[in-house]
Amino acid sequence: MTDVVLAWSGGKDSALALAALRADSRYRAVALLTTITQGYDRVSIHGVRRAVLEAQTAALGLPLIEASIPARADNSAYEASFALALRSARERSPGLRHVAFGDLFLTDVRGYREALLSALDWEGLFPLWGEDTAALAREFVRRGYRAIVTCVDTTQLAPEFAGRQFDDAFLADLPSSVDPCGERGEFHTCVYAGPGFGRVLPLVAGERVRRDGRFEYCDVLLAPEDLG
Repeated sequence: MTDVVLAWSGGKDSALALAALRADSRYRAVALLTTITQGYDRVSIHGVRRAVLEAQTAALGLPLIEASIPARADNSAYEASFALALRSARERSPGLRHVAFGDLFLTDVRGYREALLSALDWEGLFPLWGEDTAALAREFVRRGYRAIVTCVDTTQLAPEFAGRQFDDAFLADLPSSVDPCGERGEFHTCVYAGPGFGRVLPLVAGERVRRDGRFEYCDVLLAPEDLG
């Protein structure tokens, strides 16, 4: 059995990639790797608070490895942090050499990841690659996962979609130009329940804010009893 680190954003594709790994007898997910933006102390791109991320990983029963980057980091800063995180992972488990991603169909993104990993003596796995995204989105809902939309690119989707539940109603309301899994960056999610989770995370939607004149974020917080 091959041990694997999963690149974990906290969103639906990460959750489905983890489920695919756990269902495949060839692999064993041993850790989650997440990029955190310094200063904001949140998951990069998705905008999810560290406290929520840590609650996710605890509910999934997997250790968290962090790659810390500055705000507005360029590729070189990201790559240096990513390499450091992978080095930390391999120090914990010397035999590790595979990283899995929840990418679906963007060949340029996959190519970039594979080139970066090859230079670091790692290999990439893409357990969801080529899946029909409309079917995958419906499967996510059907299997009992629950997620909140935490970020919307308002150049591709109306800001009102931020803060909504990722459910059948959400999918029905999406314009035809938007990928049902948001693979082109149209939106991002935070998963708080579903297969593999030891408990439902009691998340509540908080403040909405527009960043860079483009990205509509909806903050998500743990209910008060989970903050202490």
